Amino acid sequence: MTTATPRPAALPHALLAPSFSVRPARPDEAAALAALSEPFVRSGALRERPVSLYAAHAADFLVLEAPDGALEGCVGMRAYPEGGEGAATAGVVYNFCVAAQRQGSGAGAGLLRAVLAKAHARSLTALFTATTGGADLFLRYGFTHTTGRQAPAPWAQSLDPQRDARILVRTW
Repeated sequence: MTTATPRPAALPHALLAPSFSVRPARPDEAAALAALSEPFVRSGALRERPVSLYAAHAADFLVLEAPDGALEGCVGMRAYPEGGEGAATAGVVYNFCVAAQRQGSGAGAGLLRAVLAKAHARSLTALFTATTGGADLFLRYGFTHTTGRQAPAPWAQSLDPQRDARILVRTW
């Protein structure tokens, strides 16, 4: 009697997609960050930011890089000190976007996990964001609805009430 050793079933080609990496952005990628954000600016989901702002605040950003080096997503996180001085205790997630061809692939979740890890490493106790779109991803990762009164004042005051964004927070 001959027995065969079972082999795992082959994965469909779509599941064999190349891996992507999440890494800090570089100042020389400012134009690519602006270009990645442009479709979201046109749709009203993001505020327009000049390339110079992306360059000046590149350290705020994490990027999703494809194996070929193309940027396929980005997210910014800025920390704010409590009361204006001392150690940063709260942060803000901003300019979160994923290229259309990567949406629904888990890319956004990967970026969000990375920014949560960055916030945790910086010992932030709260992380805020504002969204005009669906908040489902944020809610799945422990964010809850809140108001601007709880958020860092400089950020909360910069929000445009005409955009009707929902403010969310995640605390540790």
